[in-house]
Amino acid sequence: MTIRVLLADDQAMVRGGLRLILEDQPDITVVAEAADGADAVTLARRLRPDVCLVDVRMPLLDGIGVTAALAGPGVADPLRVVIITTFDLDEYVYGALRAGAVGFILKDAGPALLVEAVRAAGAGDALISPSITVRLLKHLAPTRAPVAAAPAVPLSDREIEVIRVIATGRTNQEIAAELFISISTVKSHLASVQMKLGLRNRVEIAAWAWETGLMGPADGRRSR
Repeated sequence: MTIRVLLADDQAMVRGGLRLILEDQPDITVVAEAADGADAVTLARRLRPDVCLVDVRMPLLDGIGVTAALAGPGVADPLRVVIITTFDLDEYVYGALRAGAVGFILKDAGPALLVEAVRAAGAGDALISPSITVRLLKHLAPTRAPVAAAPAVPLSDREIEVIRVIATGRTNQEIAAELFISISTVKSHLASVQMKLGLRNRVEIAAWAWETGLMGPADGRRSR
């Protein structure tokens, strides 16, 4: 199955470079490019790409606005938005994650990680660049209010274990190996956690874990 991608960046050279990298892959095609946020939203709503790669800083509408329009809490059928940024501790990135982005990648991360990011997002895996995402959450979480209050339905001990491992940037396969459970069981726990916490994806689960104090300094050292 071909992954259809929308590129949104105000720099033509950056868009061109991203397109060359992505279209060199047999399973990825770029269906459109946008030079500003407003155009990105219009094209994305019309074309319904599998993944939207969106720059944080763009004219007319920034990455946060684009993300909220395409993947925000009020969007009935949200698209998968991956934020592209220059700085891994950019306040804009945090806002985009809160607005519904499934992850983010640094512009200098390299072709391999870019392709991995697109494929992961296309497969519905939200936490794309684990080490960067965890560092962002660790630095910003202490200054923020918790994402969500304690769940109405208590989390089980196993669900808490799963949350803690998610928050250190592990994939489903790595979680399964670390906790000695099957991948299908991991996915089942993820679904249950999302329902209990009222969160939409594993990025928000990771944010919840850091912001509510579930994670500590020792957990930070475990992250990649």
